[in-house]
Amino acid sequence: MELKQTRQGYADALIELGAELPELVVLDADVGKATLTLQFQEKYPDRFFNCGVQEQNMLAVAAGMSLEGKIPFASTFGVFATCRAGDQLRNGIAYPKVNVKLGITHCGLSVGGDGASHQANEDMAIVRVFPNMTLLVPGDYEEAKLATKAAAYMKGPVYLRLGRDKYPVVPEIHGSFEVGKAKILHQGGDISIISTGIMISEALKAWELLTANGISTRLIHMHTVKPLDRQAVIAAARETSGIVTVEEHSIIGGLGEAVAGVVAETHPCPVQRVGVQDVFGESGMAPDLFDKYGLRAVNIVEAATVILDRVKSKT
Repeated sequence: MELKQTRQGYADALIELGAELPELVVLDADVGKATLTLQFQEKYPDRFFNCGVQEQNMLAVAAGMSLEGKIPFASTFGVFATCRAGDQLRNGIAYPKVNVKLGITHCGLSVGGDGASHQANEDMAIVRVFPNMTLLVPGDYEEAKLATKAAAYMKGPVYLRLGRDKYPVVPEIHGSFEVGKAKILHQGGDISIISTGIMISEALKAWELLTANGISTRLIHMHTVKPLDRQAVIAAARETSGIVTVEEHSIIGGLGEAVAGVVAETHPCPVQRVGVQDVFGESGMAPDLFDKYGLRAVNIVEAATVILDRVKSKT
């Protein structure tokens, strides 16, 4: 199994976009080695701006540059972009709907050894609630490249949610990338799994386990959490017994609640949320943290079993 970083996909896409879009610029908050934006600086030194450890100022500068016709990509860690610079994100970028792209790395538990203070398990919830924001959560290196390019060519603020670790390359999600359109990887009539981001590799393993046990499982990769593909969610609710959502994020405010909201409004069905269960993380190797906090295929299968047993008990 090939492992690659989503943040490397972001960096590689920026370099390619640099040749296509002379108005594209990159800003960083003194973590360019970690976000990998220093690779863009090496290629385009006059279009790279290190704003220092001043995330709030960086977002304000990016907003100003966008008003002058630039396409700024501002990069830092997830906790800094949403929690530390939340005011600037809301009032300086989302509210005026400026054309700023946020290439945000080190999201989720897989930040690992940096611990709870740096593990952004709340960032999707924050971004989702701001009007005008688009939230993209690519599943692997190649999709991170596609998402970055899609963000560059669309108008308005975009939050690209990227990780730190190396994650499995998932060929099933490659090809086209349409903002707001889910990828239906497998059809099925018994249960649906809706996954986002790098959790797609675990969701695929869960699909294999369920299929091997004779359970017809629909697998949906939701690379855009906002705007959510409501039609894909509604179809899953109508055509299967229930939905399991999977995310490397708190179950509060992320993909799970977005899906549950659509289901409650349109076609109620059981929903089980696999994600971080309203707790802070801790320091540790990413695989160990995924085991401890229940972000594995076995946990997805268990959640699907809960739904199927509940439905069976009512028949």
